[in-house]
Amino acid sequence: MAHLLPLTLVVMTRNEAQKIARCLDSVPFAAEKLVVDSGSTDNTAAIARAHGARVLHQDWLGFGPQRNFAAAQCSHPWILMLDADEYLTPALIDELQQRLPALMESDGAAAVLRRHLIYMGRPMRWYRPAVGEKMARFYHRDRARWSDARVHESLQFKGFPVTMKAPFLHDNNPSLVEKQLKILLYAELKCRDWLDKNKPARMWQTPFVFALAFIKDYVLRLGFLDGWRGYAISQTAASYAAYKRMRYYEMRQNPASRDTATAALTRSGLDH
Repeated sequence: MAHLLPLTLVVMTRNEAQKIARCLDSVPFAAEKLVVDSGSTDNTAAIARAHGARVLHQDWLGFGPQRNFAAAQCSHPWILMLDADEYLTPALIDELQQRLPALMESDGAAAVLRRHLIYMGRPMRWYRPAVGEKMARFYHRDRARWSDARVHESLQFKGFPVTMKAPFLHDNNPSLVEKQLKILLYAELKCRDWLDKNKPARMWQTPFVFALAFIKDYVLRLGFLDGWRGYAISQTAASYAAYKRMRYYEMRQNPASRDTATAALTRSGLDH
């Protein structure tokens, strides 16, 4: 049995019944496991409780605010935050158990973990963002906080984080269908952030953004070395970069589309 460390594992969920058990079970050393659910209609909450988690409900606030809400509910100030489709590897479990006690006794703020992507059922081997992507996921809630962005939030803190060597895994969208649906949601959230900031709509940039984003991912980030999977992930990233600009332009040109899009996402269960 793993030695428990005084930290809280936090997972935010909505309809993650197929994944939540694996995620929770991959952190056997967490003294507390907290699931903040935003309205699951499947067995997510029951499964989470069966696997040792305390479950709270919170209506969706946006990724950054939801993470900060969750952090405030933890019994311990040190927090490990994972998504439901992420889980630790045995090597990272061992490394965290060995290295976290020293960090938790220090005045440090955070630790960076390396994330490896599983895409189309297999690990990516060369595509740079999918192999060892550095993500700050372990932190002290009084020394770090998440940005208030609705999507693409980041952990903000001062100082230099500790970086772990072993990876954790991200079992990405089961199919391109789920990925495209997520793109619709993420683009909508990003555009709402742009509206709040009154960002100008520069549609003329869109063709160049698509081309540059594809070249960056497929060539500079070595997507081409992963074969057709590398092409697919690069094309999807470029399409997202272009689509969110087109959608933002539409929001500015036709404000009524904001409400109709929200209603459509809600009917499809994609409002968050």
